[in-house]
Parts: sequence; C-alpha cells; structure tokens
Amino acid sequence: MPSRTPAPINMTSTRSNGAWRNSIFGIFFLCGFAFATWVARLPAVRVQLDLSTSDVGILLFSLAIGSIGGLAFAPGILTRLGIRRGISWGLLSLGAVLGVLGLVTELLGSTVGAMTVLVIYGFVFSATDVMMNVDGAAVERALGKTVLPLMHAFFSFGTIIGAVMGAAAASYQIDVLWNFTIVGVLIMVLGIYFARNVSGLEPPATEGMEPDLPADSWWKRFSGIFHDGHLMLIGLMVAGLAFAEGTANDWLTIASVDDHGFSEANGALVFGAFVAAMTIGRIFGGPLIDRMGHKRVLVAMGLLGLAGIALFILAQAPWAVFAGAVLWGLGGSLGFPVGMSVAAAHPTDGPRRVGIVAVFGYSSMLVGPPVLGFLGEHFGVLRAFILVAAVLLLTLLITPKATGGQTKRSLPERID
Repeated sequence: MPSRTPAPINMTSTRSNGAWRNSIFGIFFLCGFAFATWVARLPAVRVQLDLSTSDVGILLFSLAIGSIGGLAFAPGILTRLGIRRGISWGLLSLGAVLGVLGLVTELLGSTVGAMTVLVIYGFVFSATDVMMNVDGAAVERALGKTVLPLMHAFFSFGTIIGAVMGAAAASYQIDVLWNFTIVGVLIMVLGIYFARNVSGLEPPATEGMEPDLPADSWWKRFSGIFHDGHLMLIGLMVAGLAFAEGTANDWLTIASVDDHGFSEANGALVFGAFVAAMTIGRIFGGPLIDRMGHKRVLVAMGLLGLAGIALFILAQAPWAVFAGAVLWGLGGSLGFPVGMSVAAAHPTDGPRRVGIVAVFGYSSMLVGPPVLGFLGEHFGVLRAFILVAAVLLLTLLITPKATGGQTKRSLPERID
C-alpha cells in the first residue's frame, strides 16, 4: 500500500530498492576501508614525519578542521550536485587524496604538507559520509525497516579489512606510499561502480527537489535545532558516543604500541578487534532493539563500553588489552546509527535532521582525538582515556530522554 509518509528521496524508475540498498552498503564499506587504512598506518606516519604525541594531535586536528568544513558544506553539495553525482565526486576525490597523502608522507616527509592534505581528506570524507547517511536513511524509509545499523556494519567491515591490510603492510614493511596508493585506486574504481545505483535525486534545476531538502542556507537549517529540544538531546547523545568511537579509532593503535608495548602490527590488530566488535554489535543491534527497545539496548551497550575503557586502561596482560578493545567496540557500536535512525523517523523533515545529527556526531568524533593528543602529551594516552569514560558516563545519563521512551522500533509504513 502507498505510504502516508512520502520518502524524502525517490528512486528513479530504473533502480530497484535492493540495488539501491546494496550500493549504499558498498559505499559505507569503501569509506570504512579508506579510514582504517589511514588509522592503521598512523604509527608509521608518525615515525616517517618524526612526530611527538602532541604533534600527532595537531595532525589529527587538521583532519578535524577539514571534516567540520565538509559537514558544513555537505548540504550545499547535495543540493547542487544531487546524491549520485555528489557521492561519485566524493569517492573519486577520497581515493585520489589518500594517494597524495602517501606521497607527501613517504617521499616529501613534510608535516605541513601532510596537514594540508589531511584538511582536504577530512573535507571530502565527511561530506561523502553525510550524503551516504542521508541516502541510507531514505533507503530505510523505502524498505520500511531499520537498516542503518547494518549499513554502519558495512563501514565496520571496511575498517576490519583496512586494519588487517594495514597490519599486513606494516609486518611486511610496505611503504605508506604504496599502501595508500593501492587502496586509493581501489576506492576510486569501486566507487564509480557502487555510485551507479544510489538515489536518483537531482539538483533542483533539473529535477523537482523534494520539500525535505530545500536550497536554504546551512545556518538556517541548523539553527532550528535550538527550538527542538528532543533533536538536541539526540545530537548530544550521538556526540558522546561518537567521541568514544572517534578517540578509539585514532588512539587505540598508538596506545597499544606506546603504553602496552605492542608491536606496530599487533597494535593494528588491537584496532581490528575493536572494529570487529563494532561490526558484531551493528549486525545484531537491530534484532536486539526490536526485542528490548532503543533505550535499554543503548544503555546496556554504553555500560559495556565503560567497562571496556576501564579494562583497556588498567590491563596488564595482552589478552586483557584485546578484551578491553572488544568491549569498547561493542559499547560504541549502536549509538551513531541508532541516533541517525531516530532522527530520520520524522515524517517530513528526515534529511535535515539526519544532517544535523551527523554534524554533532562527526564534529565530536573528529575534534575528540586532537584533544586526546594534547592531554596524552602531558598525562599519557591511557590517562587521557579517563576523559572518554567520563563523557560516555554523561552520555548514558541523557540517553533515556534522547531515545524518547520508544520501546519498539517506529518506522513509516513500507513503500511498495
């Protein structure tokens, strides 16, 4: 039966919902693959550029600056290019910039050059990420069931492959240049393939833009959050959980090497254990939410995350370090995708709300790691992780209100 709630993004008549969904799965995978390739080789980049812990924080801050810019301009890119062309542009640029990052790091050994490239990398990555989440939310509404956690699981699949390949590259002493260039080419080629089947939304000048995506200024869209207390709580909840995820993404490998005495290859495997746990949480999160509701699942997962952070900080044995990373990954697995799904469930304003929640989440995920870098320089990375635990605890306090009292997944009717 037709839905009483129109989907914010319509498919072209030549694309099936299944092909649309699968293409978004692939795009999430590629973005995770690209991100993990960079993270897994961060210790090698640090050695190549001769960076201190605080210098690494500054390097990550460059990534954060570019990423926040990408978040701000993503709605404009979406409005002008449409999702298909916007995502195609994003994936091609992401692969190319990753290769340039390897060139600047390995051959030039330039810290300033690496910072400049990371600003561009962050811009492209976050803009692409917002667009694929907006289209993922549209797929979810079109199918009539929650699939965003599973889409984020494909991001995690990509990070697992990237982490394993990064560990292998480190073990065989493959140069960062070759590692980044090979992965960059794969992302460009596969990106063109997957982008063919994403949403058929076009810019307003060519196809009728749906009312959910007006060509307003970014500030006009964003400022409405100050009049929507529930959306603000969702944003803060996602920000807190993304802070825990982002700091782990960028600092677990280095903390494993510097503070727990792991080799570079084994440090990459610790990161792999973290993202494997996130993947498992995202695969099984949907059924858990169906049985227990958003509130109970997110609080339970958050408590697991707190236990994991504490165990990682205090661990002496290698197995305990891996166990802490696994619990940490499980604890942070559902916050971001569930927050996006809850935000997208609005009957007429889903894409704007998804974009706003994405700003909260990615800003926290990207600004958090540089802050940890500055703290780590003075107190050590493991002690800096205490801040992550504190933020996660505060997040758990607002989670019940942010999830609204929903005890069952609430979605629009299926679109046939």
